Amino acid sequence: MSQIMVSSPLQEEKPIRWGKVINQETCIGCHACSVACKMEHDVPLSVNRTYVKQVEVGVYPQVSREFQITRCNQCDDAPCVPICPVTAMFKRDDGIVDFDRDVCIGCKACMAACPYDAIYINPNVHSAEKCNFCAHRIDQGLEPACVIVCPVEAIVVGDLNQPDSEVLQLISRHKADVRKPEKGTNPKVFYVGASDYTLNPSKARYETMNMYAEERTGYPVHDEHRQKGKHSVAAARLAYDVPHHSPWHWEVSLYTWTKSISAGALIMLAIFALSGVSLDSTIEMVAAAIGLVFLGITGILLIYDLEHPWRFIRIFTRPQWKSWLVRGSFIIAGYGIVLLLQFLLSLFHQQQPEMFVAVAGLLLGAFTAMYTAFLFAQAKGRDLWQNPALPLHLLSQAVLAGAASFAIVGLFIPMSGKMEFIIQTTLIVSAGVHLALVCSEMMIPHTIEDAKRAAHQMIYGRYKWFFWTGLLAGGLVPFVLGFFMHNHTLEIVGSIFALLGLFPYEHAYVQAGQSIPLS
Repeated sequence: MSQIMVSSPLQEEKPIRWGKVINQETCIGCHACSVACKMEHDVPLSVNRTYVKQVEVGVYPQVSREFQITRCNQCDDAPCVPICPVTAMFKRDDGIVDFDRDVCIGCKACMAACPYDAIYINPNVHSAEKCNFCAHRIDQGLEPACVIVCPVEAIVVGDLNQPDSEVLQLISRHKADVRKPEKGTNPKVFYVGASDYTLNPSKARYETMNMYAEERTGYPVHDEHRQKGKHSVAAARLAYDVPHHSPWHWEVSLYTWTKSISAGALIMLAIFALSGVSLDSTIEMVAAAIGLVFLGITGILLIYDLEHPWRFIRIFTRPQWKSWLVRGSFIIAGYGIVLLLQFLLSLFHQQQPEMFVAVAGLLLGAFTAMYTAFLFAQAKGRDLWQNPALPLHLLSQAVLAGAASFAIVGLFIPMSGKMEFIIQTTLIVSAGVHLALVCSEMMIPHTIEDAKRAAHQMIYGRYKWFFWTGLLAGGLVPFVLGFFMHNHTLEIVGSIFALLGLFPYEHAYVQAGQSIPLS
């Protein structure tokens, strides 16, 4: 005898989980939602929380215009939340991803992490903002401003945990898509009837002249898109979009370079200690001084890049431990303390245990060099940076920078033959590893289209001069000249090239990773 299960009215209900359905079959592209959003949240000119992207598909006279209401996707696994160092981006119990502009330090990590380019820096308050589902209206039992203003009811919100909600009915009855499901962010904004040419930003051709005005292009890949023969037969052309810009600029490129030199100084000292070299206080003091100077420059660059530089202390006073920006800051702080301690002990001719030098140098130096790779990995929106070999690559660059620095120091401080041999060997090996890893970017094809296009920008596109300069000067020249140990002049030339050549490669890698349009 079968039983019919009847839910008890006392059964505990699931918590509210807000979601949104955007029906592109009914959307007329009137931009009323964009205007309502700007009015509701006082969004400044030049930035947008929501906008209507438009793509023209076909060749005249067989042309159609596709719309896409573009905004934050309110992801269940939002990458902007764990990367934020101070919990300025946070997820509420009802599933809404909200922000606190008064807490934000303006590091722009959330912008690098968002695969949908939905976050911007408010030019008036210099904090990160985005669509927050009109959380203040939701808390008052009201619908978001864009919902109530839409003349064709193309935007519907509701509880995704409520089986009879309108959003779930729309999702179940129609083919509903989400943007970039491969990112694993589990978006809660669903599109009904959206075109693949709007959902996928790589499918449409970008041109600087759009429907209403000439667009300010923040992505160099726009130039690539204007070339012929790289697009589908559907002849999709972007008709309207808003300006987008990469969040991290030369400061981040330069900080990765200065950090490599700082980390490499103590790593080289550890290599000396592990090789049985008797270290005197002068060598230890010079290594600590190099590390401190370039670590200080690194800190200055990191703070300078913040939109709120004076709020940097919040990384230490209210840390969000899932963020590798926080973890890296504490690693740098610990490394700085060890460097300062070593400098003071060496200054007063206090001999340090070689095991302490070796362990502290290898662990803290290596972590200082490599943590940026894990920070870049948290930036899910940048496919070029999702490279499992990146920690090893950053470590090899730090070792190369450390060996090159000590080779130059040898001009002023006498070193034993064993130390010079270690410097030469380390220079050759680290330059060879760096060369091999750079060549792998060129020879091993990326499986993800955006990563492939970003690599093309780095190697053959806008950043090619930085890339090839870095490859030749920072890799090939020191690798070849490192074999000429008997010629001290050539060794020094190779070391100088190694130090100077690492920066253009870092700049090409950092900027090319941000060169692909995400929305």
